[in-house]
Amino acid sequence: MAPEHPDNVTALSDPSTNCKDENFLQVKSYLSAFYGLIFLVCFPGNIVTIFVYFVKMRPWKGSTIIMLNLAVTDLLYVATLPFFIHYSANGNNWIFGNFMCKFIHFGFYFNMYSGIIFLSCFSIFRFLVVVHPVRCFFIQKKRWAVVTCTVIWMISLATISPLGTLISIKHSQNRTICPDLSSAEDLGATRWYNWLLTIFAFFLPLVTVTLCYALIIHALATGPHTQACYKQKARRLAIVLLVVFYVCFLPFHVFQVIRIELRVRVASCNLKNTILFIFILTKPLAALNTFGNLLLYVVAGDSFQHAIFSLLKFWTH
Repeated sequence: MAPEHPDNVTALSDPSTNCKDENFLQVKSYLSAFYGLIFLVCFPGNIVTIFVYFVKMRPWKGSTIIMLNLAVTDLLYVATLPFFIHYSANGNNWIFGNFMCKFIHFGFYFNMYSGIIFLSCFSIFRFLVVVHPVRCFFIQKKRWAVVTCTVIWMISLATISPLGTLISIKHSQNRTICPDLSSAEDLGATRWYNWLLTIFAFFLPLVTVTLCYALIIHALATGPHTQACYKQKARRLAIVLLVVFYVCFLPFHVFQVIRIELRVRVASCNLKNTILFIFILTKPLAALNTFGNLLLYVVAGDSFQHAIFSLLKFWTH
């Protein structure tokens, strides 16, 4: 018979104490390469995007302001990727201190949830402009976009601020670990915080974006005077946004919930480590939304495409 756990209260509150996490160091090359590719493409890509919005696309429209803010959040996140790359390549041994550990995870979650909210607002904006253009003409004014973006930044900062207390470095097997939210020490607080994030900061926007583009496509398909180019543009926008939500964000959120829930339930070590392994693989997928956003800037407006072409002509001459 196996010996009883010396602290029955701890064993009941966190069954994962009986099961050691695998290190999965074999995926370090995958993570480093994936993050490296995202950094090499999206760091200069977002700098060019911000430059185009600032220099080539004035006067700004409401949708332009939202896209500019999205590009800024993406750039701030991509700037933290070298730390993730080093951490993965160094065998999950963190050398940058506790503050930077908190900061890079703050950057990851802030980018993800502020990006989700920006994309949701952009979808609502497009829905109102396409489906109710006359009644909601006021929404196209720049001040509404400025107010919306300011509120999004404030909400995102408030939403992600608990990470500062939940995430902290820990030492294990002669290594310094920089855990993410799913591995935070305070399991009770982490669990409820993660459920609130998942429901209100992901699934609610997911439903919003899906409904908005379903209604937009339906309105354009049934509209008597809708030009084919508008229908094609709406389909492209819907495809890009839904791919970002369902391919980049959905797997990450599903497996983060499962990973945290398994920490508070009795389950085999094999199952827990399998879910952890899959969750690790989904994290770069969530970061891949920065690729989707770059594509979104191109698809969202012809003026952005023209500005990019003018820059390319300037650089090649």
